[in-house]
Amino acid sequence: MSVHAQIQIPSVTAPSPIAAPTAQITPTGPTGPTAPTAKELRTMFASFPTGVTAVAVLVDGSPVGLAANSFTSVSLEPALVSVCADLKSSTWPVLRSRPRLGISILAAQHEQACLRLASRSADRFADLDFRASADGAVFVEGAGAWIECSLEAEYPAGDHDILLLRVHDIGADPSVAPLVFHRSGFRNLDEQG
Repeated sequence: MSVHAQIQIPSVTAPSPIAAPTAQITPTGPTGPTAPTAKELRTMFASFPTGVTAVAVLVDGSPVGLAANSFTSVSLEPALVSVCADLKSSTWPVLRSRPRLGISILAAQHEQACLRLASRSADRFADLDFRASADGAVFVEGAGAWIECSLEAEYPAGDHDILLLRVHDIGADPSVAPLVFHRSGFRNLDEQG
């Protein structure tokens, strides 16, 4: 005896195109639907913790540099990193002209050094130990990592330039705690686990 089962397959219709939202989304926050002010942006940006770097070179045998917390890795192949420079910086034009730049990822112990590097002081390297490469890149002693690089490209971006840098040499000490900038102040990372 054979048994035949009848199976009903429901009809399938193609999905309809996604309709555009009917409700308009209005930004919330202190500015409402208008663009944020520079002060509001600075406050919001401060919510993102960053490391701090020193970007430095030798000029006539003396170190010249600035502090930058906009450092980021960009590419492994080719090896590229970036930082941003304020258009009002009087230091960046000096650094730009050099064949190699030194980037030091500052350590927790470099809080005062960072403040000097970020100032308009004539001697930003006072009481700061450093070393230089044969090509004039300057590295802060005791940093958690260092990168020797050259300027690959420069892109205008509002009130800053984005500096794309080709990496030539690196070093790191994973035992060194980083200097962290958060909410307009320096913070320590707590070791957990």
